[in-house]
Amino acid sequence: MPHTEGKARKSTHSPLRPSWRCPVCGILWPCSAAKLRLLGEYREDRPGLLSHLATVQQQAETDLTALNPDVALPDLTPRFVGWAQAR
Repeated sequence: MPHTEGKARKSTHSPLRPSWRCPVCGILWPCSAAKLRLLGEYREDRPGLLSHLATVQQQAETDLTALNPDVALPDLTPRFVGWAQAR
């Protein structure tokens, strides 16, 4: 995902980087709408969804660490991957 925060991205529930917030909901990404979209896209491929989410989590960790290098990140696994494992 590119580091863009253009108008086209603001109309979707895709993460704004480097903050990793939803531009529509204003909450931490993935928001409920993004989770539903991802579950639909990967309906027949749960391993693919988990792999995608793990990759996205790594990108978020890199971005968020760069934003606040002096602050230890919390474990992002529940936010990015945990919700998809529980279904």
